[in-house]
Amino acid sequence: MKWTFYFLSVSVMICMALIGLNGQDTENQLIVPSRVFDGQTVHEGWAVLVEKGKIKALGPLAQLVIPNPVKRINLPGTTLLPGLIEGHSHLLLHPYNETSWNDQVLVESEAERVVRATIHARKTIEAGFTTVRDLGSEGAGYADVGVKQAIEKGIIPGPRMLVAGPAIVATGSYGPKGFAPHVDVPQGADEADGHDNLIKVVREQMGKGADVVKVYADYRWGLRGEARATFSLEELQLMVKTAASSGRSVVAHAGTAEGMRRAILAGVVSIEHGDAGTPEVFKLMAEKGVALCPTLAAGDAILQYRGWRKGVDPDPERIVQKRQSFRQALDAGVIIVAGGDVGVFTHGDNARELEMMVDYGMKPVDVLKAATSVNARVFGLEGQLGAIRPGLLADLIVVDGKPDLNISDLRNIRLVMKEGTIVIEK
Repeated sequence: MKWTFYFLSVSVMICMALIGLNGQDTENQLIVPSRVFDGQTVHEGWAVLVEKGKIKALGPLAQLVIPNPVKRINLPGTTLLPGLIEGHSHLLLHPYNETSWNDQVLVESEAERVVRATIHARKTIEAGFTTVRDLGSEGAGYADVGVKQAIEKGIIPGPRMLVAGPAIVATGSYGPKGFAPHVDVPQGADEADGHDNLIKVVREQMGKGADVVKVYADYRWGLRGEARATFSLEELQLMVKTAASSGRSVVAHAGTAEGMRRAILAGVVSIEHGDAGTPEVFKLMAEKGVALCPTLAAGDAILQYRGWRKGVDPDPERIVQKRQSFRQALDAGVIIVAGGDVGVFTHGDNARELEMMVDYGMKPVDVLKAATSVNARVFGLEGQLGAIRPGLLADLIVVDGKPDLNISDLRNIRLVMKEGTIVIEK
């Protein structure tokens, strides 16, 4: 009987150890920075108590009821924030100055792209971005669903993922391009048109694991290669309605005023890019509550790949226009979410977009809100993430400095925690 009790005790201890390795840290954790940004406001002298992967309490240190035992993490001179949320990522892409988009879709094997994505995922979370909205596998099918599942199972480190699978494009509009008409070229997205086909493709994507549906409301397929609207308003409305029946939202790549207008009226949750938006279009966005994900860093990076010497040469027209349209969106009161189109530029350098949002006219504290509480609300994660309050998941980061005053302090990572488990600590 004694030996039976002994072996049972050992088994229980082993199980508890395995839970500790594969799930949340089992002990209570008290994080004591100098200040806490809770998703809305900065509080000096506050601390945060974490229990079983969730936020248990926060407030002035002297007022917290601290359990015993507790692991205390003292980080003087730092700011604690909710884990950052990347609003527009492509973990299966890498910068175009390394390999062109065409060659990534047509030449690189899916195995290579998934291996790259595992590295990109680790770099992303180590940069403090504990959640990403990954908007398109760009020719890699549903490999993004597989990467998401590998992270969820603990096989590889990485952020929580909302994935889109292949984007939906109008037939003939997307790429790769530049091939003779008789060549059947694999597409970087799902082509679909018309009532029955659009319903089928949206449902198929949801069935294969897409959390969000991405459509291209316009693309560079005009008579002279200019961007033009693709889907009709009715087609876009049909996709939104079909996705909504399963609780999913639709986001739209749109850079032209007409493409944006149709997508807004169709009921998408966000417009991605919005380069050529007008005051009238941004007014409509504000009225309808449609968010803008400006992806400032993507165009900035592409122009530098093409030879623009930023800070030396005059700003190209595309940059001048982007600054103007972003300012118009701010003036119209459009909801701004934070997302850089990461993959066009280096994964792990996600803060580049946030720095540019400040450079283009937003206050640092508003950018912090965009990357936390606003992103969480727009992406349907408000009850789980994006803020520091009791009951939410303990996705937390700690940085040296005061990012509400100097946004670049987000690069000074001291600690990253995902659901109570410390990912990186310096």
